[in-house]
Amino acid sequence: MNIAGSVALVTGTNRGLGARFAADLLERGAAKVYAAARNPSSVTVPGVEVIALDLLDQASIEAAAQAAPDVTLLINNAGVSLGQDLVRGDLAAIRREMDTNFYGTLAVTRAFADVLAGNGGGGIVNVLSALSFFSFPGATSYSATKAAEWSLTQSTRVELAQQGTQVLGLHLGGADTDMMAGYDGPLLDPADVVRAALDGLEAGQVEVLVDDWSRMTKQGVAQDPAVFYAQAAALFA
Repeated sequence: MNIAGSVALVTGTNRGLGARFAADLLERGAAKVYAAARNPSSVTVPGVEVIALDLLDQASIEAAAQAAPDVTLLINNAGVSLGQDLVRGDLAAIRREMDTNFYGTLAVTRAFADVLAGNGGGGIVNVLSALSFFSFPGATSYSATKAAEWSLTQSTRVELAQQGTQVLGLHLGGADTDMMAGYDGPLLDPADVVRAALDGLEAGQVEVLVDDWSRMTKQGVAQDPAVFYAQAAALFA
């Protein structure tokens, strides 16, 4: 789809990739960008139309869809990572991750599906992760939510194809954002991540693997899990 002249809504625009998406969309000629956040006063991107949206509040999501009836591009960026493992982690935190990353993304997509259809089809970008394809101790809950969101992306792509909606899944290892604070490994520049996503969207792609880490883990899905996880363990050794 063409970004120039589009009307976009970006969730989680108060920081990180969301703020970068909003700014870059305007730079690429979007006619309007709705900057959605749970706390609207925390949005600092100039030139956007700020709107309240909480992924854990269905009424908030429905109100946002009613307030933004001209949207042609939805960027499902908002999410949480709470550092939980599935077996011995805090179950309330695990549920919050799934409620936000999977059910929240699904709820926003459902709320805006008819809006997109009424405006010609448009597009959806779901910000996923290399951990859609891979799990490691300390974040297995997050991996489970992103694997579920990857499946959600493929499923909604199939469901919304008839109405002409392009659904793109964006996968990356880690970007230099607040969510990755404290991580001492290599991190991507958010500008590079957003550029790759928007370039892929305009090129008609349905999946963008930003870095070597996301490409490697995606390839690992087709491998014998025992072999793949042994190789991955060696990388962390």
